[in-house]
Amino acid sequence: MKIIEVNDYQQMSKKAAEYIIEKVSTIPNIKLGLATGGTPIGTYKNLVADHQQNGTSYELVTVFNLDEYIGLSSENEKSYRYYMNDLLFNHIDINNANTHVPHGDIEDVQKECTRYEQLMAKHGGIDLQILGIGANGHIGFNEPGTSFNSKTHIVNLAPSTIEANARYFDEVEDVPTKAITMGISTIMKSKEILLLISGKTKKGALSNLLNGHVDERFPASVLKSHPNVTIIADKAAVADLLNVL
Repeated sequence: MKIIEVNDYQQMSKKAAEYIIEKVSTIPNIKLGLATGGTPIGTYKNLVADHQQNGTSYELVTVFNLDEYIGLSSENEKSYRYYMNDLLFNHIDINNANTHVPHGDIEDVQKECTRYEQLMAKHGGIDLQILGIGANGHIGFNEPGTSFNSKTHIVNLAPSTIEANARYFDEVEDVPTKAITMGISTIMKSKEILLLISGKTKKGALSNLLNGHVDERFPASVLKSHPNVTIIADKAAVADLLNVL
């Protein structure tokens, strides 16, 4: 597990974008796993700026998003499909047919989970998976207690996750309580993982990740078992956790 310490959120976003750009430039048909939420917004803005200024092409890239709220259509501005279109997909030269986000408004949600899992396998899995981390250690929407053997599945969102996501909705009551998410086993099949951590509210999660045991009660701890993980964390998250950083 490689750790890169940066000064702040802006530098984390720039460093993460540079990391992704280098991969895309080296492997034009790379399969990317993408995250949503607040953490990767700056990274996506940097990717768009680079594409516009330097012409980095995503024409052959295929992306799979980690998750989607159940009950929201792709046209709903609170959905993760809308988020990805608005922040990234609509501003680069990626083929829309190569952008995959679970369908949250489908009638048979379990069938959608199976379809999504099979679609990733059909494409050979994820080459580089971008992750954030929740204060409770969730990755994707895999909440504490999720089996490390889980594949794409339906999840009941923890109260802390609903509260954290309430800032994107008018009222906390408007936040969906269920989602489709890649499973932990699915994430762990990625050839490489880039974990982005920013802010003092994530210091405890980073501490648990680095110094705790591998335990399903803290989902991100499974990353200690992955052979190729890079963490980009800012000073507020790292603080005085490790003198070697």
